[in-house]
Amino acid sequence: MSWTCGTFLALLTVLVAVSLCPEADCAAVPSSSQAAAKEPQEPMRRIFMKEADASNFFRRRSRRAVKSPDELNAEQRQVLAADERRREFHEEKRNEFESYVEEVDDEQNERSRESTEQWREFHYDGMNPPYEYNRQSI
Repeated sequence: MSWTCGTFLALLTVLVAVSLCPEADCAAVPSSSQAAAKEPQEPMRRIFMKEADASNFFRRRSRRAVKSPDELNAEQRQVLAADERRREFHEEKRNEFESYVEEVDDEQNERSRESTEQWREFHYDGMNPPYEYNRQSI
């Protein structure tokens, strides 16, 4: 039981030391007076908002609120990028399938050519010119 009391007192001491330390406020969101002291640059100002604006953001904007042009443009860019990725994927799959079909057709043509040649060799009697049945009549 004595070690739990010792651990509890050690944790309590660390908690008090951290809460009294002035550097402990560094992780918190700065108040408006501190934010005004170091004014962020223009791109950062659009990304990060003040503490008061952040707390009211979801209350001010309902689900049916009109989106800003920047939001609409960003969503449109995402949709177009997704469409382009989908189009490239399907084009790649189509090309793979076409090459597969070409290979299958080539193999089938090769097999039929070989079987035709074997048939001609087997049935050729040496008397008539070969491949007579393929010659066009004049």
